[in-house]
Amino acid sequence: MKFGSALSEELRERHHRRSVRPRVGDSVRIVRGEFKDIEGKVTRVDPSAGVVNVEGVTREKLKGGTAPVPISSSNLVVTSLVLVDKMRKQKMEASE
Repeated sequence: MKFGSALSEELRERHHRRSVRPRVGDSVRIVRGEFKDIEGKVTRVDPSAGVVNVEGVTREKLKGGTAPVPISSSNLVVTSLVLVDKMRKQKMEASE
């Protein structure tokens, strides 16, 4: 299964790439679906299902409380990258 999200226009120009795998800590904007136009940080990533959880995107449960809603990675645009990981930073700089 493919697992990636589009990059914002600014990041596309800077890194010369169209998409990237989202990681915990990246800032994203949801561009499709029920939660369209919500921005937040990625809190959890599930590559096998191709979904991520975004901070502030929750649904009320029947018994009370809230639950995070998984969002498909293809419905996201990454607006800010976390480049703490040396390998990820190297990979993003190599494509420049």
